[in-house]
Amino acid sequence: MDNRKRILVAPLNWGLGHATRCIPIIRELLAQNLEPVIACDGDALALLKKEFPQLCFIEFPSYKIRYAEKARYFKLKMLWDSPKIFKAISAEKKQTEQLVTSLGISGIISDNRLGVSCKKVPSVFITHQLNVLTGNTTWFSSKIHQEIIKKFDQCWVPDVAGIPNLSGRLGHLKKQNPKVKYIGALSRFNYLKNDEIYDLMVLISGPEPQRSMLESKLLQQLAHYPGEVLFVQGKIEAKQKVVQKNNILRYNYMNTTELEKAFSQSKLVLSRSGYTTVMDLAKLGKAAFFIPTPGQYEQEYLAKRLEKANLVPFCEQDKFELSMLERVAGFRGLSEVGRELNLSTFLRLFKGEREL
Repeated sequence: MDNRKRILVAPLNWGLGHATRCIPIIRELLAQNLEPVIACDGDALALLKKEFPQLCFIEFPSYKIRYAEKARYFKLKMLWDSPKIFKAISAEKKQTEQLVTSLGISGIISDNRLGVSCKKVPSVFITHQLNVLTGNTTWFSSKIHQEIIKKFDQCWVPDVAGIPNLSGRLGHLKKQNPKVKYIGALSRFNYLKNDEIYDLMVLISGPEPQRSMLESKLLQQLAHYPGEVLFVQGKIEAKQKVVQKNNILRYNYMNTTELEKAFSQSKLVLSRSGYTTVMDLAKLGKAAFFIPTPGQYEQEYLAKRLEKANLVPFCEQDKFELSMLERVAGFRGLSEVGRELNLSTFLRLFKGEREL
């Protein structure tokens, strides 16, 4: 009989970053003889099923997040979608309470799923956004987010507390909060030494329609690129599809092992400036160029911050031209800032030790 404690792990399905940064946590839970139960939806659910086919999976209600086609409508679109988001949060809250009882859940790790907590068991919220940037409403969105965090026993920030760090004002408050624990940068990848056979690796992910809009723009421009290109679309589908057309080798998706090798074989990475991607590139020490998702304040902030620090250049999506990749040579690149800490220390919470 399996007497392992069951820990509910619930990443938000908003791009793939929340799911992929939970991979090292799930691995550590297994290493600590704890049993992860995965609860999410959409592409995040599909990705984690491919990574951990042996685990138990629960489908949660979808937030149905879809970006506006124009950046200036981003906030308005999110406001318009808020009723269905709140409905999904309410539904996942009820489902969480039921799962704690029916599956004998001993602890919860929620990566930005706002309704996944339960007072009966230790509950952790993972976020790198203690401050939620929304332009002139940042004070309000940050306040709301911090109130939600209060419902959890702990808040884990995937970064380091001191300077230098990766998240800047996103993950650091002016006033210390005893619930906030800095667990170090999270990455599912390890550094590999391989010959570089691709001049450029393109990695696209995130909610539609912006993912497809960027993909279309880049494929048009890359038809004239002189080097070898590996293009990963970030589309989690039932079967892997690989297409070679001229200088572009295109995958619909890659699993962790394949991506880890692909990074090591690539000279330069072109991607969104999502925080999980930033953590991955920092660990791998890869040169990069960022195109933040239009209207997403968090990605725009990270891209501007990293360019200002002379680490990684960026460009707005509408203005991007291939010639801009030449700017990378003038930047230092991401180094291993905010290195991973010992996750087993933080998982003690689920073994009867509430305070670290």
